[in-house]
Amino acid sequence: MAEKNSNLYEFTKGIIKQNPTLVTLLGMCPTLAVTTMAKNGIGMGLATTFVLVCSNFVISILKNVIPKAVRLPCFIVVIAGFVTLIEFLMKGYIPDLYNALGVFLSLITVNCIILGRAEAFASKNKIFPSILDGLGMGLGFTLSLFTMGSVREILGTGSWMGLKIPVLSAHPMTIFIMPAGGFFVLGCLIALVNKLANRKPPKEISCEGCPNAAVCGGSCENASADTAGKENA
Repeated sequence: MAEKNSNLYEFTKGIIKQNPTLVTLLGMCPTLAVTTMAKNGIGMGLATTFVLVCSNFVISILKNVIPKAVRLPCFIVVIAGFVTLIEFLMKGYIPDLYNALGVFLSLITVNCIILGRAEAFASKNKIFPSILDGLGMGLGFTLSLFTMGSVREILGTGSWMGLKIPVLSAHPMTIFIMPAGGFFVLGCLIALVNKLANRKPPKEISCEGCPNAAVCGGSCENASADTAGKENA
């Protein structure tokens, strides 16, 4: 059970709590550059996820073979190999998305998220947790780019995934597809995710250990329960 919980944590931690874009603030260059449209965000996110999972898998296998003195160059070679593979696949099967992402697709090789996970996690852990770590971090990165791209596309062009939105399409706020709008949307999303990630559960009032428990007869605990019930209602 403990191992299952650990694997679940490795997969889910990158979605909100350790989101690589909105919490640890890595990969800012592609985040701001390609998120003018939602489909671009999905494409970049999925390509990065593919490289993350594959590179974590290989590096975890070779962690005891790669000399520590040259581990970073070796990591980059592994990552670059998978980036080249995904480039060839996208150029052959989805050329429109390949052209839209442009040079930022090649720059996945030096993306801090991928190299960071390789160094901090895959090189120190077993294969399956490393795959889950890469998959979770990639999913968090993809969701961040998709959300940011959706907001910018809806407000900046009045459309979403190629579908026009009646009211907004007539009066689009083009600033949102410009760099200033990207920074604004990114800042709002960072604030929202940090609020969710750092939210603390309400403290429960208990009579255990209270010196006045015999005097009040548990009235404090009952009042706290009533207040919580009203808030939930």
